[in-house]
Amino acid sequence: VEINPLIVTGAGDILALDAKMNFDDNALFRHKDVEELRDEAEEDPAEIEAAKHSLNYVKLDGNIGCMVNGAGLAMATMDIIKLYGGEPANFLDVGGGATKERVTAAFKLILSDSNVEGILVNIFGGIMRCDVIAEGVVAAAREVHLHVPLVVRLEGTNVDLGKKILAESGLPILSADNLADAAEKVVKAVKEAA
Repeated sequence: VEINPLIVTGAGDILALDAKMNFDDNALFRHKDVEELRDEAEEDPAEIEAAKHSLNYVKLDGNIGCMVNGAGLAMATMDIIKLYGGEPANFLDVGGGATKERVTAAFKLILSDSNVEGILVNIFGGIMRCDVIAEGVVAAAREVHLHVPLVVRLEGTNVDLGKKILAESGLPILSADNLADAAEKVVKAVKEAA
């Protein structure tokens, strides 16, 4: 529940001028009566599309699209993009089971924002293998005919194989060694492409 603004009247009474209430989408299946109240016309179409692919997406005002696995890593990725002088265009968490189809859906979602001038993919492959992610990134970049700079930072299981797949793809994918390197590269690539 969000109450904003909350005021104190001249008589000293507290008055809520506006309130918003949100339900956890992950719990809706237990509350069919609440789910029936949902009005998708009130929701962001991009967020609805993201939910169809089990993606957690929030549009922001920047120009660098982000695709990350894990909410904490996504927040850190957005912070470091800002540190290097860029502005994140979205929060997009692909979760722990990013298939080629989900990665492609994520790319399409990011590129549906006309403000996006570059994309940073930051994946820590613990359960997810970096080679599988790399194959998904390459396939998705081909399918969407990627037209903006793409920087990919992979870390974790099969990272060397993942980097090899990216390097041998024939696509202009910039590989990064760490998160700082990735942020610096994507901000620079976007500025150079402008």
